[in-house]
Amino acid sequence: MIILDGGLGRELKSMGAPFRQPEWSALALMEGPDFVRTAHDAFILAGADVITTNSYAIVPFHIGDVTFQERAGELLNLAGQLARAAADASPNKIQVAGGVPPMFGSYQPDKFDARRATAMMAVFRQQLAPYVDVFMAETHSSIAEAQCFLDAFADCKKPVWLSLTLEDAEPVAGQPMLRSGEFLAELLSSLAGKMPAALLFNCSQPEVMDDAVREVVRNFVGHANPPKIGVLANAFPLMKKGYDGANESLHVLRDDITPEAYADYAEKWVASGAGMIGGCCGISPEHLKSIKARLFG
Repeated sequence: MIILDGGLGRELKSMGAPFRQPEWSALALMEGPDFVRTAHDAFILAGADVITTNSYAIVPFHIGDVTFQERAGELLNLAGQLARAAADASPNKIQVAGGVPPMFGSYQPDKFDARRATAMMAVFRQQLAPYVDVFMAETHSSIAEAQCFLDAFADCKKPVWLSLTLEDAEPVAGQPMLRSGEFLAELLSSLAGKMPAALLFNCSQPEVMDDAVREVVRNFVGHANPPKIGVLANAFPLMKKGYDGANESLHVLRDDITPEAYADYAEKWVASGAGMIGGCCGISPEHLKSIKARLFG
């Protein structure tokens, strides 16, 4: 069992780090990088085996086109340095995942542009490669996004993890969908020859994750080398279908996703076939501690 970290952006906010929309977690890199290191340390202390670089918001959607052009390389390099330093300072073996976010904003598959995305992903690959053990797509919403990521990192000589966000406003029981409206089964059938080392589901409500885990398990029955399966749910309230991902406000988190409640979900996901558990927005080091205690006794 691999324990992943939690929601870095919300953890930075709770610590009092520089944090606002639209810059989100990138602001801490710009104005308070020590907070980023402290957040990584907190997740490691809570039991994470893998921490993710603070690179989610280093895209024009959050920092603007001009800042991206002028500072993306510098900020990505710093994000990699901070995560690597935290991992290397731990007495335990900690892996660093290089986070590769949706290039055009969360939950907005209709804005995806493969040509521009490929060029931006190349910057992530170049700057993060010296510091990371794996590359992980985060919150990708469509088959086109997923395929672009897999193509962009196909020959990077590091394991590649694909993490997808699921439709949770109007889910269809037993038929998990990406936020694009495409069925997960369609994506799985498209992976021939491009199999990632791990398939994960993140930044969706806990209630929709188990169907996705089961779908992956069913799809790879009898497969000689199936991908690892991971879950990193969020604690967001239910978003209306068609949410535009606007950078105008911070969502209030659900108060029912307590550490104990999240551990209940984690047990279910593991029973269904997940071998990697962590969290996304609103999932804190305290949640990880509860997961660790529950799964490892």
